Amino acid sequence: MLNYSRYRVLVTATCIGMLLVLLAGALVTKTESGNGCGTDWPLCNGKFIPAYTLQSMIEYSHRFITGIVGLLVLAAFIATLMLYRSHKEPVFYASATGFFTVLQAVLGALAVKYPTSPAVMALHFGFSIMAFAFTLLLVMWTRRLRDGQPIMDKTAQGIPASVYVFALSILVYSYIVIYIGAYVRHTVSSGGCIGWPLCNGDLIPTMEGATRIVFIHRVAAAILWLLILLFFIHVNRVLKGEAHVNMRKTALIVFILVCCQVLSGALLTWTLRNNDWFIFTSILHNLIISGLFGILCDFMIRAWKNARRAV
Repeated sequence: MLNYSRYRVLVTATCIGMLLVLLAGALVTKTESGNGCGTDWPLCNGKFIPAYTLQSMIEYSHRFITGIVGLLVLAAFIATLMLYRSHKEPVFYASATGFFTVLQAVLGALAVKYPTSPAVMALHFGFSIMAFAFTLLLVMWTRRLRDGQPIMDKTAQGIPASVYVFALSILVYSYIVIYIGAYVRHTVSSGGCIGWPLCNGDLIPTMEGATRIVFIHRVAAAILWLLILLFFIHVNRVLKGEAHVNMRKTALIVFILVCCQVLSGALLTWTLRNNDWFIFTSILHNLIISGLFGILCDFMIRAWKNARRAV
């Protein structure tokens, strides 16, 4: 019989699986394995189990993981309806997870059957990170239950509306930065800027080709870092006392993650000429931004729910 403990294990496994899907997709892009199964889908080169090549196994493993996680997403959705049908928040998270999982799977299948532009393919990563974020939100929601039932979040009451607006603005902007980063990957433009923090030895390089794409991403990422720094300062200035300690801690985590993201971007640049290390640093870069985006989503939603009470 399904109970809270098993439900929590299920949604946690779904969240971890969704993260693996996201990272496996990034690995496919970085190793240029997207054509590893030809133009066949769901089969791989016309076979259920393809002949072994590195690219075909990477692409096929990504498909296999996506299929398994798709079943977990379905199970989590059904379990959410069984246990918490009367609660809008978990039902919305589970439904949104399913929607974005299907959306990114369909886009991936269409990309195999009908190769498209990097601009469209960058959306694939964007949809994947949304699916992961909603599973993470569902996990965080379960962590705030007591004896399997929702309780009032006393550590996030009476939050000024400015905190919610600031968090929402950063969240929207961060998604734009993520999309630009995905576009860099799908246009294979990472080598457009050699060196860090300078780009090809210049503060402002010649804006053409791959260099322009990478430099735009760097500038956008620098602005994101600055915005989150200002956000962290604002949160600590307006949310004082024990009642908001968890919100301040979350803001600190977000700031630490954006600093780690900047450093991982530097590592990405420094490992451009070492393919093995470059794949590792690319996955690390994706891992950090996924966590940053998900936690920022949770902060924004908590601020929104409690800003309405404060007005």
